[in-house]
Amino acid sequence: MKDLDLYSFVYRGVLTEEALDKNGRWRRGHFGQEEAREAQKSLSYDFLDSDLLQEAQRMSVVYAAVHAFENAVRNLVTKAMAEANGEHWWQKVPERIRKSSKNRMDEDAKFRWHGARGAQEINYCDFGDLSSIIVTNWDVFDDLLGNMEWAKATLNTLEKSRNIIMHGGSLAKEDVERIGMNIRDWIRQAG
Repeated sequence: MKDLDLYSFVYRGVLTEEALDKNGRWRRGHFGQEEAREAQKSLSYDFLDSDLLQEAQRMSVVYAAVHAFENAVRNLVTKAMAEANGEHWWQKVPERIRKSSKNRMDEDAKFRWHGARGAQEINYCDFGDLSSIIVTNWDVFDDLLGNMEWAKATLNTLEKSRNIIMHGGSLAKEDVERIGMNIRDWIRQAG
């Protein structure tokens, strides 16, 4: 297949995907209105304060973006470190982070009746630990992120907002806009 034919084929596929999405295609993980009503029923929404629920629903949109971004950074770190260091890349992570992650994994293992954070050590890192892994292995991330101080500052700024959202707080409109700007800049830089 010629390069032009391959490009045309891929481009038509992308356009098809977009058209399906615009017309309401169901995707894996889709959480529709019926699923939302069932979840609300299971979670005893009727017993909760309506003003607090309304604010929580407003923040849930921010939570979803921060959650997806945090896990995208985890994936980026995992992929870059594995490519540079092979399957034992975790040994290149600072010892304090490795110990903390191991302790959390061990604690989770005690409660087999409850779901775990994940199967890999990196799933047990704090958000700030991701920045530490990047900085201590900057040679791996230099070409990808370009500027260590920018990468640290971006993750530090996002961590402040992340911690508020993840611990039941609410953010002002300006903070939400800042999250969006930082996520957009990171994605444009890191791909």
